[in-house]
Amino acid sequence: MNFRFPASIAHPAAQDPGAAHQETVAFYDAVAGQYHLFYRDWQAAMERDGATLRRKFQREGVRRVLDASCGTGTQAIGLARHGFDVTAADPSPNMLARARELAGDFGVSDKLHFVQAGFLELLPAVEGPFDALVSAGNSLPHLLSDDDLRTALANFRALLRPGGLLVIGIRDFELMLEDRPRFVPRQAHIDDPECDHILFDIWDWNDGPPVTVTFNTFFVSGKGERYTATRHPVTYRALTRAELEDMLTAAGFSDIAVETQGWELHFTARRGE
Repeated sequence: MNFRFPASIAHPAAQDPGAAHQETVAFYDAVAGQYHLFYRDWQAAMERDGATLRRKFQREGVRRVLDASCGTGTQAIGLARHGFDVTAADPSPNMLARARELAGDFGVSDKLHFVQAGFLELLPAVEGPFDALVSAGNSLPHLLSDDDLRTALANFRALLRPGGLLVIGIRDFELMLEDRPRFVPRQAHIDDPECDHILFDIWDWNDGPPVTVTFNTFFVSGKGERYTATRHPVTYRALTRAELEDMLTAAGFSDIAVETQGWELHFTARRGE
């Protein structure tokens, strides 16, 4: 297989918010059935994230949680298994369908309420107030413009009770802006005697402004001498820590703290009164 990409590409989603939304939903609809392959062990990640958030939320008296980008339920199901009342929102119908299946498999369907909505559609699709709101997995940078990011954060604030907690996880793009990597490995699942699944990305950078990067995610599947490859593109804004901190402050959040966990920056903030 010989794949060639230009060094920099101006993706139409970077100029058109509607195109960006359509591309994002199309990406997640396409990969929903294979989304567990993005993880070395999806169930272990679900259990780990649920336990981490439980420790954080128990100290704050959190009971009602909105997962604003639930995907297949990695955080939402993990929280529901610890007894939290979780509303799980996502714009992708296929990801929501898979999350519902997994919620049934883990016996927490009664603890979860699913809503098809993106960040900009949360009001009035979701009824607050919530004690905490979560958006993990580098979901927020799918919004490419300042206006859309501000709207999303305003929606988050409106859905939280005064003093409620906001938890956001984004990729640490700042580390990559200088070198701008092109080839980024993901996972290799090669223990199945019937079929290997190998995932990697080719990243296409666009100078903007703002700087965006399209992840071309390749799924390579097969065994022995026969493999097939599919490509699924989706675009992110290379959102930096300083940019998000400034936007959170402007949106009325305080007590902003940032931790580095692997390839992610984890932001915690509190809604002001």
